[in-house]
Amino acid sequence: MRSQDYGDILSGKPRRQIPEVVAENGLVVEDAATGFCGAVVRFEYGNVVLEDRHGKHRLFPLTPAGFTVEGRTVTLVRPAPTPVVAKPSRSASGSTAVQGLRARTARASRIWVEGIHDAELVELVWGHDLRVEGVVVEPLDGVDNLVELVAEFGTGPDRRLGVLVDHLVAGSKESRIVGGVRDEHVLVTGHPYVDIWQAVKPSVLGIEAWPVVPRGVPWKDGVCAALGWGGPADGWRRVRGSVRGFRDLEAPLVGAVERLIDFVTDPGSG
Repeated sequence: MRSQDYGDILSGKPRRQIPEVVAENGLVVEDAATGFCGAVVRFEYGNVVLEDRHGKHRLFPLTPAGFTVEGRTVTLVRPAPTPVVAKPSRSASGSTAVQGLRARTARASRIWVEGIHDAELVELVWGHDLRVEGVVVEPLDGVDNLVELVAEFGTGPDRRLGVLVDHLVAGSKESRIVGGVRDEHVLVTGHPYVDIWQAVKPSVLGIEAWPVVPRGVPWKDGVCAALGWGGPADGWRRVRGSVRGFRDLEAPLVGAVERLIDFVTDPGSG
């Protein structure tokens, strides 16, 4: 140990402080005990590995005052670990998940869907977004009385309605019903599928395609019979349990729901 570094203890002279130097990769240092000179290349088990100009590697303990840098005695210290920046997690809808979420107080605006399965699927994929925005999804028993229900709800600039309709295609019963809704505070969107189940991609369920159900047979019953899924309750558990996020759904449904959420959460909506 060099007396000039520490001072003369017996003489009472104060000991000189040995500086600490961060051992960044590439820093050239000399081991004070052996004279081995090399660049810092890595750390192993709490020791520093040096590489000399011939490519030879040697391992040295991080002894206090154990190295010199440009003629100065130093204590090498490891660099501070690089903080791991967590990537923003994503909700099932693909939006950035809000950590520590406390649901917003419910808006006066609502989203209506045709039935309980529609509501469960929307909640499964967009539930996080809906809680962030304070939007309640309410299932209807079909849309046959949609015009009357809208009138009873009493819409307004801060009390909007978004309605998701199954089988909304030209010439369908649903399209005729929707045509009777004429209210600037109501947005009706839909998808072309007979039932919300059909908006789940077949590949997600391990089938090539949704079965064609004969006219006159209830669609869910026909599907379950064709696929050997038991009854509709069993079939729904299978469908619901296979969906993990928006990528498991057909694009028309995803787009329809996204438009409804945007509509009812417009800054002018309560």
